[in-house]
Amino acid sequence: MKRDQPFRDADVVKRYIQAIHDITDQPWTIMEICGGQTHAFLRHGIDTLLPPDITLLHGPGCPVCVTPIDKIDKAIELAQQPDIMLCSFGDMVRVPGSREDLLSVKSRGGDVRIVYSPTDALKLARQHPDKQVVFFGIGFETTAPANAMAVLGAQSEQLNNFSVLTSQVRVPPAIRAILSSDDCRVNGFLAAGHVCTVMGYHEYTPLAKAFKTPMVVTGFEPVDLVQGMLMCIRQLREGRYEVENPYKRSVTEAGNRPAQQALLNVFERVDQTWRGIGVIPDSGLALRDQYAAFDAEKKFQLKNMSIREETDCMSGLVLQGLKKPTDCPCFADSCTPEHPLGATMVSSEGACAAYYRYRKR
Repeated sequence: MKRDQPFRDADVVKRYIQAIHDITDQPWTIMEICGGQTHAFLRHGIDTLLPPDITLLHGPGCPVCVTPIDKIDKAIELAQQPDIMLCSFGDMVRVPGSREDLLSVKSRGGDVRIVYSPTDALKLARQHPDKQVVFFGIGFETTAPANAMAVLGAQSEQLNNFSVLTSQVRVPPAIRAILSSDDCRVNGFLAAGHVCTVMGYHEYTPLAKAFKTPMVVTGFEPVDLVQGMLMCIRQLREGRYEVENPYKRSVTEAGNRPAQQALLNVFERVDQTWRGIGVIPDSGLALRDQYAAFDAEKKFQLKNMSIREETDCMSGLVLQGLKKPTDCPCFADSCTPEHPLGATMVSSEGACAAYYRYRKR
């Protein structure tokens, strides 16, 4: 038996779905934070099995989608320089900047390499001492510790040709921003299990209390999702606003302390721009001053740019749970995975990509 097989048991899923039907007696709107959860809901058809009174909203938990456009333009600026090797995750190379994407630069001869981890970029720096290797380090708290370890590794090895263009974001400030909005329709949250594996869920408890919004930590398998949904609805019916954790095979309240310490040693909290959303206070992670030698923006003296994104793409509203992908007039028409207008259609965790793949084809 495979390790995850019990969490894909159809009979167990059916029992949870029936229990959700049995207790749902009024409309509830539940937001899953992570794009991976969105894809899992749609891939397994769970959204179609829920009572019609349950509305799923999709949150801003896609790192590629929320990377601000000026960071992409800076990555493009670096990739156009002949002595620089720009290393990026695969999804990121197709996300539009203000004028073009990294894949276009690569097609013109720019040295853009697709990597699977910061360790890959570090290895390339060792292999190519004649090149300045820049890793485009994006993501949530899940990837930040690995990026921190890469910086510490480069420092330890005295690799002077390695640096990171960072766009790291934090989940709790994003939840606070969504719940603080006058337009918020969210009654409950499904928190992302992989982020909580690293950070724990102690930061969520004050948010659940302050905004009277239950939060349930869930994994990414069908049983995880329907169990989390049932627990969230039970809290709503009972008027409880707590953080519950059925994903105990991976998550503890405290999280992974060594990973958190590596993150805190290398990064500090800053205000951060989220693409399509705007600036969210205290939601970003920037390299501390003592690691300035590995900060690509400082090393190559990149200037901050004020860029106004002009597009018909509604991804910003989708990421805030204010619209669904199918509400966009461009969806599956002028915007497709082959010709995306926005990051939510490009990314493997993007909500628009999920709807296009599982509902429209």
